[in-house]
Amino acid sequence: MPQQKRGLFQRFLDMIEVAGNKLPHPVTLFAILTFIVIALSGILSGISVEHPGEEGEMVQITNLMNAEGLQYMLSSMVDNFIGFAPLGVVLATMLGIGLAERTGLISACLRGFVLSIPNVLITAGLVFAGIMSSVASDAGYVVLPPLGAVIFAALGRHPLAGLAAAFAGVSAGFSANLLLSATDPMLGEMTIEAAAIVDPAYAEGMNIAMNYYFIAASVFMLTIVGAWVTEKIVEPRLGKYEGDYREELKGLDPIEKKGLRWAGLSLLIGIVLVLLTIVPANGPLRADDGQIIQSPFMDALVPIIAILFFIPGLFYGMATKNIKNDKDVANQLSDTMAAMGMFIVLAFTAGQFVAYFGETNMGLVLGVYGAELLEAANLTGIPLILGFIFVAGFINLFIGSASAKWAMMAPVFVPIMMHLGYSPEMTQMAYRIADSTTNIITPLMTYFAIIIAFAQKYDKKMGIGTMISVMFPYSIIFMITWTIMLIVWMLLGIDLGPGSPITY
Repeated sequence: MPQQKRGLFQRFLDMIEVAGNKLPHPVTLFAILTFIVIALSGILSGISVEHPGEEGEMVQITNLMNAEGLQYMLSSMVDNFIGFAPLGVVLATMLGIGLAERTGLISACLRGFVLSIPNVLITAGLVFAGIMSSVASDAGYVVLPPLGAVIFAALGRHPLAGLAAAFAGVSAGFSANLLLSATDPMLGEMTIEAAAIVDPAYAEGMNIAMNYYFIAASVFMLTIVGAWVTEKIVEPRLGKYEGDYREELKGLDPIEKKGLRWAGLSLLIGIVLVLLTIVPANGPLRADDGQIIQSPFMDALVPIIAILFFIPGLFYGMATKNIKNDKDVANQLSDTMAAMGMFIVLAFTAGQFVAYFGETNMGLVLGVYGAELLEAANLTGIPLILGFIFVAGFINLFIGSASAKWAMMAPVFVPIMMHLGYSPEMTQMAYRIADSTTNIITPLMTYFAIIIAFAQKYDKKMGIGTMISVMFPYSIIFMITWTIMLIVWMLLGIDLGPGSPITY
């Protein structure tokens, strides 16, 4: 870091970085956390709470330190590794992206993009693309952060700042979008079900677009704030990049232009073929009821994205003679997977931790106690909303999955907030703010490991502390500004979505 007088906030970030980097390597850390979960399950076994979604059903912390626990851990170890959510998504997507990268297509596209757009718009454009990527579910985590790093490197800026800007958009801005994404029906159905506990008639009138007006407006606010944080806080703190990686920013030669024409034509054909599966009313990737948001198409987004990278990469490589035969393709794919070795090791230890933590029910118990704490605080009005955002954000540090967390929290918090005068739609939006903004500072978020693996390409000493210190300004400033926006929205009494009021 540059040796200059640093403000209080910068010194605070330095403390986070130093403390965090004293932690072991992420692979070791997840292994240690796994053993801690096992030990705590034995110590806390027997503690029970009432299941928030099942009246009268008690859930207790499961002991992994007995014969049954040992059997579970050993018999599930391989499945925990294979079933680790990001593993298949990352490796499948990287097969397509890797070929496009190694043939030179991505580099050529980025150089053409950077040379054709004013530099002042690059950062904002990267954050905006990250926010909008939630339409493609989790694929944005794999595609955009490494591309952001390469773009910044091509401009002579610190590549980690580009990675951070994209990661902030993808993760901290996950609940903002100009379009409805898979997140909306996933959370919305749980919210409607929870609202029916108190008022079935009200629940019947709710819809999955209940937050649409607010999340669409949020895109522009978060884009501006994300670009400001990148250029005014994160990039100055990172200083001048002194690493070995360089991306030369030169014009496109005739061979590269020819390759881009071939790649563009193949991409266009690929997009047309994809549209033919969803645009017709009887398209094969539409749902039985004709929906697209909840359909086989959404389930197939990862392989579709991989193919839409792979085919243009293949045609670009053939046009530029970087690919002469099938052996070249196989070798480049093999090199791509070889570069993912560290992530695969991370996936093994992280997969065990996530699975064991879920098996013990400790997250569920923590959520129930958090709900009781909020109810006992006896808050109303704006302090109530602030308290709920704080509790939800804190729980998110331990339970990364938005759907799993809301399945646990909605039956508890939606009725509580309805009794206190706030609509289920309002509760869901406050939850989405808390969930999104704290995603980027918890190592337990399933894609945190892959982000560190990407970052280590530019800084081999990158540790959890450095990554958290880089992302912390986005988290805190996104949470503050997004919460202020929600409060202003409340005071103005604007509906959060079609037929979705603030109050109940």
